Amino acid sequence: MTGVALAEELLLLAYDDETGKATMPRISLDLGMAAAVLVELALAGRIAYADGNLAVLDPAPTGEPIADEVLARIAADTPHTPSSWVQRLRHGLRDRILGDLCGRGVVRDVDETELGFIHVHRYPVADASVEADIRQRLADALTGGQLPDERTAALATLVAVLRMEPALGLTGAAAGDAGKRLDEIAAGAGFSGTVSLDDSVVRPSVSLVIAALAEAVDAALGKRP
Repeated sequence: MTGVALAEELLLLAYDDETGKATMPRISLDLGMAAAVLVELALAGRIAYADGNLAVLDPAPTGEPIADEVLARIAADTPHTPSSWVQRLRHGLRDRILGDLCGRGVVRDVDETELGFIHVHRYPVADASVEADIRQRLADALTGGQLPDERTAALATLVAVLRMEPALGLTGAAAGDAGKRLDEIAAGAGFSGTVSLDDSVVRPSVSLVIAALAEAVDAALGKRP
């Protein structure tokens, strides 16, 4: 894998460029990033769903540090379901990703003090080109009539499940239209809806992680209308 990881893409979309603060519930973002790492590994052919759990197919490193840490953890741990891994991986993941993005100069860490002793960190954008590319890919996917590439489809699926249309600058009717198109992309890519375990290992694996994410977000925030 090269470039920006799916979990990093979600975080950049979710954080306001100017204020450096999350624009969505943090538990949703944490769960989404955990699912994104698992989806990334499934797309890379490293993990797959087998006998009710996620299992390592190929332990070779991907070259993406956080994904490789998770891959090693899955290989060393006892078997767990997709739902269990989404919950297990969410703790501390956001800070780890923010640290990596700061180290690469994509965002910067602004450490402020409130009430004279409480430290508050903000992460405004430092290199706008990275997020601009992410948003352009999604914009092209939303307006195009064709199914986007597999990785962009995975990102669109995560955005749809997390209901991140406002993070794309879309509200009202535009958000509703975008939500429908995101759902279409997810279904067209085989990443949502009915799961056929007779299909290739990638799509059932991704679909089950996405289903686990949707269930976890609903449980954390209440059922969505």
